[in-house]
Amino acid sequence: MVGILITWLVTTISFLIISRLPIGVEIDTFGKAAISAAVFGILNALLKPILGFFTFPFILLSFGLFLFVLEDVLKGLTWVLKATLVGDSVVSNPHFVVVYPQ
Repeated sequence: MVGILITWLVTTISFLIISRLPIGVEIDTFGKAAISAAVFGILNALLKPILGFFTFPFILLSFGLFLFVLEDVLKGLTWVLKATLVGDSVVSNPHFVVVYPQ
């Protein structure tokens, strides 16, 4: 239990550090960072093994590079769920959302 709390706290602090960089991630408060870290942890614990199982052929064919795509999808889902929980606009910060060119 203590290990989970330490991991959650470290992830929260890393989200706060990332939000200070000029790359487009905007997390204003510690509470929003904690919610983002909790959602990211839950999605990684529940969805990553399932998605990894179903995308195993792509991971194997790309020599593991498809794991970056899988991680980006989980970050996009985290951003959308965090914006829904906190009440932010998803459009105001589409950093982790995948944008497909026309």
